[in-house]
Amino acid sequence: MLRKIFQAFILLVLITTLTLVICNSWIIHQTKNQIFSDINTIPENKVGLVLGTSKYFMNGSGNLFFKYRIEAAVNLFKANKIKHIIVSGDNHKLAYNEAADMKKALLEQGIPDSCITLDYAGFRTLDSVIRCKKVFGQDKFTIISQEFHNQRALFISNHYNIDAIAFDAQAVPEDLSITTTFREYFAKFKAVLDIYVLHEEPRFLGEPIKIKA
Repeated sequence: MLRKIFQAFILLVLITTLTLVICNSWIIHQTKNQIFSDINTIPENKVGLVLGTSKYFMNGSGNLFFKYRIEAAVNLFKANKIKHIIVSGDNHKLAYNEAADMKKALLEQGIPDSCITLDYAGFRTLDSVIRCKKVFGQDKFTIISQEFHNQRALFISNHYNIDAIAFDAQAVPEDLSITTTFREYFAKFKAVLDIYVLHEEPRFLGEPIKIKA
């Protein structure tokens, strides 16, 4: 009996591992031609969508994922590769506001207030991407995050017929991103599950918001 349970457990682990690898490979392969890391070669778009993350790590230190995404957005704006920036993040409680933190950081880097729009309901990557189209009326935009995150966001964009490209923010050193890298395998699987099995939609949509770009 124990042997059969052990064999079933091993089989389950193998199936799970194979599924994760297949989903990750599929997403990476499908989106590889839409991702840019050279600011000189990326096409221009009117709008850039910065995907949210917390400003600080759990231990209180500055979050480099946040810092580098802001730097990437600023560099794109100053190079005239984007004209307007939507910052989309989680604001599920009063004391936690990713979008407001990103806006403040952009303002400190000289981005005009009139060129920034806040999306407070970007609870997940799926929410941020779909809301950019359905709420903010953008069918064509540049996604800004680290490469692993951009791959997943583009995969979602492609499914919803959004003409998106992505710009890679600077990667965070491995010793600070091991957990994130590991989690991303499951996040990519979840993206496939959300789209093709669960048919997930954003938690909130609401009235359309016009942005001047």
